[in-house]
Amino acid sequence: MDNKIQKIVPNLWFDSQAEEAAEYYTSIFQNSQIGRITRYGKENPGGIPEGTVMTVEFQLEGQQFVALNGGPHFKFTEAISFIVHCENQDELDYYWDRLSEGGDEKAQVCGWLKDKFGVSWQIIPSDLNEMICDPDPDKSERVMKALLQTRAKIDIKTLQQAYEG
Repeated sequence: MDNKIQKIVPNLWFDSQAEEAAEYYTSIFQNSQIGRITRYGKENPGGIPEGTVMTVEFQLEGQQFVALNGGPHFKFTEAISFIVHCENQDELDYYWDRLSEGGDEKAQVCGWLKDKFGVSWQIIPSDLNEMICDPDPDKSERVMKALLQTRAKIDIKTLQQAYEG
């Protein structure tokens, strides 16, 4: 893993699944790797057994992350999500299928999903923001209407058809 320190690094708090989550995420994203793993010593604030994984540093597509086993005190919410920009439907399907596997199906709407660890992801077409921000209000409104009618995974063709009118 690159020794250069990234200015901002997301830290994900897991109960006890930090290593499992890092392995899961790095198996999904191609340009990814697991880096340093630290373990709890005798002295720790949560009474976590010595030798238990404390943190796992990992990269997804060059973005550095830290996964922390901190205990059951905090849970993930949709207030934070990770956006995955996809160039085509095959790529969108790939990330959707893998990240939604074992996740909360009730949390799947408008391209959002929660994975099996409760982390929220937005799996979207790369040009979605261009369509939504188009200076032609008719185009952008049609796309937004189509997007809001999406119950789970986005269908790029549907959004493009709405955009084109």
